[in-house]
Amino acid sequence: MSMRFTAKARKGMVALTVAAGLAVGVAACGAGGGDDEKPEHSATASRTTGSGPSTQEGQSDQPLAELKGSNGLLLQITSAQRDSGGFVTVNGTLKNDGGDTVVIPAQLSGNETEIIRNGHSLGGATLVDSKGKKRYYVLRDTEGRPLTTTGLSTIKSGESIPVFMQFPAPPADTSAVSFQMPMFTSADITISG
Repeated sequence: MSMRFTAKARKGMVALTVAAGLAVGVAACGAGGGDDEKPEHSATASRTTGSGPSTQEGQSDQPLAELKGSNGLLLQITSAQRDSGGFVTVNGTLKNDGGDTVVIPAQLSGNETEIIRNGHSLGGATLVDSKGKKRYYVLRDTEGRPLTTTGLSTIKSGESIPVFMQFPAPPADTSAVSFQMPMFTSADITISG
């Protein structure tokens, strides 16, 4: 019996994999929309002031990394968890340590047309596996929406927003990766799980 997959079967398998990843992202990070927006059907983190993401297994009070951006923006990575479905979910907090309200730079969405078409997001984030010489981009659902926090517009001085990004998982023996985000410094993080 031949083990060839038709193009339709491959697309179905990809759609099933991405849908499973979306379900994992929604379960791990919650769903909702931003201020004065209708909730989207993609997994997004709600805008909150003060409280950060809930404590997860293996997550301490100290962030895994802090990345400095422009205009006082600071991204604290609080966890990078490998999921059983072959995904890595990176959670963190985007903070405005500056004195003024900051418009979230469009560059954080990256430069892929499909992601940009879905509004402001953190779709430009990547994980780099130097050992395996591979770069992992934020996953997308079957409609091209990035599996990351979306609907970002502005962040007030002193405000913090919980954020997440979901990536394909590097090989099981790879735990050290570099996290990169446009307009931010890069940082080495360790994937748990």
